[in-house]
Amino acid sequence: MIYNLDKINEMAEGDEDFIKSVVSVFLEEVPGDLEGLETALNEKDHKEVYMLAHKIKPNVDLLGMEQSKARALEMETLAKAEANIEEIAAVFPVLKTDIHQVISELKKDFGL
Repeated sequence: MIYNLDKINEMAEGDEDFIKSVVSVFLEEVPGDLEGLETALNEKDHKEVYMLAHKIKPNVDLLGMEQSKARALEMETLAKAEANIEEIAAVFPVLKTDIHQVISELKKDFGL
């Protein structure tokens, strides 16, 4: 399992509906953001890459996805500096794989 609900559990203080709500929002928003990020990379749009990586970062952080958070931060930083788009794109496959794995696990674990 590459996610961890400690942060959400601490915020929820035992409120299972809150936890499910956070997970549901993740499942609704992050796949679209990930697709947008891939499109922005293909279009070599540094600004959009920056904005989407910045948006994904707190979502993966909330689920304790430290590796994904680091990848999103790396992409965000590189995009802000307008680094070579291929260098930024090289980080994306691992982020995408990790997020898709967590999406599958969350759907299974929460019956969504």
